Amino acid sequence: MSRPREDILGEESGEDCHVMDLMGFSDEILLHILSYVPSTDLVLNVKRACRKLAMLCLDKSLTHTVVLHKDYQVSKDKVKQLLKEIGKEILQLNMAGCYWLPSSTIDHVLRCKNLVKLNLSGCHLTSLRLSKMLSVLQNLRSLAIDVNPGFDASQLSTECKATLSRVLELKQTLYTPSYGVVPCCTSLEKLLLYFEILDRSREGFILSGQLMVGESNVPHYQNLRVFYARLAPGYVNQEVVRLYLAVLSDRTPENLHVFLISAPGSFAETGATKNLLDSMARNVCLDALQLPKSWLNGFSLLQHVKFNNPFYFSFSRCTLSGSYLVQKVINGGKDLKSLTSLNLSGCIHCLAPDSFFRKAEDDIDSSILESLVVSCCNLRHLNLSAAHHHSSENLGKHLCQLLARLKRLLSLALPVCSITDGTANADKPPMQSVTNMLPQGFGKKARVGVQTYSRSVEQGHTKPQTSVFWTLLESLLLLESLELIGSNFSSAMPRNEPAIRNSLPACSRARHVGDAEVAAISQLTYLRNLTLAQLPNILTGSGLIRIGAQCQHLRTLSLANLGMMGKVVYLSAFMDMLKYCKHLRDLRLEQPYFSANAQFFQALSHCSSLQRLCIISRNGTLQSDAVMSFMASCLEVIMCHMFTGESLTACKNLQQSIVRSFQAERPALNVVIFPLLHEDLTEVIRDVPMMHLDEITLFKSRVAEEPPNLWW
Repeated sequence: MSRPREDILGEESGEDCHVMDLMGFSDEILLHILSYVPSTDLVLNVKRACRKLAMLCLDKSLTHTVVLHKDYQVSKDKVKQLLKEIGKEILQLNMAGCYWLPSSTIDHVLRCKNLVKLNLSGCHLTSLRLSKMLSVLQNLRSLAIDVNPGFDASQLSTECKATLSRVLELKQTLYTPSYGVVPCCTSLEKLLLYFEILDRSREGFILSGQLMVGESNVPHYQNLRVFYARLAPGYVNQEVVRLYLAVLSDRTPENLHVFLISAPGSFAETGATKNLLDSMARNVCLDALQLPKSWLNGFSLLQHVKFNNPFYFSFSRCTLSGSYLVQKVINGGKDLKSLTSLNLSGCIHCLAPDSFFRKAEDDIDSSILESLVVSCCNLRHLNLSAAHHHSSENLGKHLCQLLARLKRLLSLALPVCSITDGTANADKPPMQSVTNMLPQGFGKKARVGVQTYSRSVEQGHTKPQTSVFWTLLESLLLLESLELIGSNFSSAMPRNEPAIRNSLPACSRARHVGDAEVAAISQLTYLRNLTLAQLPNILTGSGLIRIGAQCQHLRTLSLANLGMMGKVVYLSAFMDMLKYCKHLRDLRLEQPYFSANAQFFQALSHCSSLQRLCIISRNGTLQSDAVMSFMASCLEVIMCHMFTGESLTACKNLQQSIVRSFQAERPALNVVIFPLLHEDLTEVIRDVPMMHLDEITLFKSRVAEEPPNLWW
């Protein structure tokens, strides 16, 4: 008769005593440790280790919520076995972004009859499978799904519609003009809509935003508290969202307290939307607000809308002046301690007294920013990117000095030109090297020698005595996400258009931000996400090494257009940085003329936790055998996107080689290797899983993009 494993462990000594000590911990401590283990590993592996772990792994605190999101090693068979063993215990199941699982995997969700929350965004799901599943899940109250071409609401059974009638929270991503399941959800309190409809079909036909006959059931919004709509570029998305809003304009829910519409470009206000906004101003009291820029530029809504305890504002890309911001939005500088997230990205006049006679590059009014900081002292997330926020030489009134008072900031996005020390340096050339005097174009470059830097972390940059940026980061030690983005930066790879071939030059003040300022970021011990874009005065990249060595929590790194555009001057230091990035998971690199050679991929191989890699390089090159060696050594990589200057044939051959060699071992593997300037680029991008496209492949500022904890 076999003895329990814990008895055997008790007889072990010496090198195995730590195992016995682990089992000696209290159940509370062990449960906390096990909460970091993926659900599939807990149930299919750890549970079988010994009796005590078998009992703990089935504890309700571990089985009530199962997260398969970004569990890239999970397969259909693992999901089947997992749900077979603990399906009845699961109350919340998150399978968002499991694009690699076949649609038949959804059938096993039927075992989870007690589900209250279910997230299937990004999963393959048909109308019939949805109907079959929801007919069983009678306790469901929160649902997230995609609506793809071919979805037919008439195929939903009576039992399915009964379940939907009890759903309180719905997140729906639309890839085709449709109401989806919204008309069936008669008790909705929270509605999140993501419009990802393309203007043309794969066959090239122009799509219409008009909903088909039979789908014109009226949505039920009477209990709605939260309405959120995010639109991808395209007129069809605008047409469809207007149909969703039409019902709101007839009768605005009296309990509505969050109203958010995120729309790129121009989204004209109509009579129906004007009626909706007027009704909101009369009948509701909001806690969060975001509107298209054209709806806000008249300011009439903000003059009358009432706020309760606002926690999120987004005025992205609108022409709101600083004076109006202070007087109407933050009540003349009164207490707004409830506000935790503020997005002023692209608001070029938001820190100036007026917008009529001011140039975008003029200095800001520090008193406006000071009022904002004093009133909103509990801000956690602040986005001031995509504008020229230049500070004057007023003592103690620099933008960085004022922001340093926001001690609780967790994420911050700033334009590069805003962190310079003032106008004193504005007319002076950068002092770091004569190389910055060279032309920034793509012509023939003068040879001035190789830049050198200290490879020792300890001998790197020290704090300049007058650096306001160093002082700012000294005060924001809890910061987890930082974005420094050039005011004129635009990615070479927009969403539904050909790649951009030319970009605007950097702001003149941004040319005074270099390696020393980048080194200041190394003070942020808890930094997890870092974006640096359009810093023309990066000469050696030495500051990157300090970041790699000291920011050991770094998970996501995005670098774009650093240094001179015609030469990757920081490559050597960047490769040294990568040797420290043991926990880096996502890397996005956008740089013209980048050579992804054997040396680079050898350095990148030190990033043993890397999962997603995206390289975008106009006129850049790839070394195919180096890519294959890298993929073989970094076993966690499941996304490899490379858009360079290589030929279509070379790209296709490399892509096929990667898929053929690694797809079987990595079920979630997604590989796209394609010429950046090829005319069919947009067609290739449309097949990229939305999770990867939205989170890494496409460049955007993500700070305060939406309210925190918008979805569970």
